Amino acid sequence: MDKRIAGPDEAIAKLRDGMTILCGGFGLCGIPENLIAAVRRKGTKELTMVSNNAGVDDFGIGLLLQNKQVKKMISTYVGENKLFEQLVLSGELQVELNPQGTLAERLRAGGAGIPAFYTPTGYGTMVAEGKETREFDGRHYVLERALRGDFAFIKAWKGDRWGNLIYRKTARNFNPMMATAADYVIAEVEVLVEPGELPADQVHTPGIFVDAIFKGANYQKRIEKRTVRKVGQAPACL
Repeated sequence: MDKRIAGPDEAIAKLRDGMTILCGGFGLCGIPENLIAAVRRKGTKELTMVSNNAGVDDFGIGLLLQNKQVKKMISTYVGENKLFEQLVLSGELQVELNPQGTLAERLRAGGAGIPAFYTPTGYGTMVAEGKETREFDGRHYVLERALRGDFAFIKAWKGDRWGNLIYRKTARNFNPMMATAADYVIAEVEVLVEPGELPADQVHTPGIFVDAIFKGANYQKRIEKRTVRKVGQAPACL
């Protein structure tokens, strides 16, 4: 039951060229920084990355794009990465854009053993091109396939050596569902505790879904766009 490993390099020992990685987080929040860095060091190529976004030019998945390690991105929002744009326009990178809720549901379905589902989102747009469509109760729907990965890279706030995880704030976007939808799930955490120290009713991902866990280090936790107001200025929403 002890799922602790020494670190990210050991965690990805079985990662091979051409595999699919589910990479948790939202923007630059809650991303598995240590695991991404380990993949760059390992130099694995031809990867398919499934992530809400593609990082920025010099951080997150952007580091793997710099190193030409990614063959295809399955994402929802990629607007902060100029390198991503250049690679797509030059034909060096394939991209599959999904509506954000559709990507989340594809992953949830993959973890639940549901092969496909119908959604109204994207009907009549380029998202639906080449896909089966049906009408239910007068409304048109698009058939979307579930998503699974060979690996899932998960970032959590706290975890124990059994693999139970607690996320914090924005890190609960995509990480929990990805933890159910891969053949091998690796969690990096900021705080690693002993079993029993996590309140059972606050665990977001049960350890049964996690194959390996380690305590991460040197988190940068960057912010894509830092917006501040002058001292004494009222918030814009007031």
